[in-house]
Amino acid sequence: VQLVESGGGLVQAGGSLRLSCAFSGRTFSSYDLAWFRQAPGKEREFVSRISWTGGTTSYADSVKGRFTISRDHAKNTVYLQMNSLKPEDTAIYYCAAARPGFGYDFWGQGTPVTVSS
Repeated sequence: VQLVESGGGLVQAGGSLRLSCAFSGRTFSSYDLAWFRQAPGKEREFVSRISWTGGTTSYADSVKGRFTISRDHAKNTVYLQMNSLKPEDTAIYYCAAARPGFGYDFWGQGTPVTVSS
């Protein structure tokens, strides 16, 4: 499995960004997908996940109501729409894939997001 993130950048507080993660190498619809992030000096943390069917999503409390995860099976891509961004959302955002019931074995290289106050 190969995962390639894009869409990161610099945005002012209150703004929006949409991250994309292109999936290849295996059957897209067979994998749960998730976004994690790692801020400078902190451990990597869970942000959001979407099930292989797209029917189940979950979010970290810190982003609930502001971020939306989705997947497009025609494009083999998972998205993270981020609205009402805060400086504390500044981090490198990583896409990850897992077979249902297993851990996240596959990771992208990350895309940086910087939110200025």
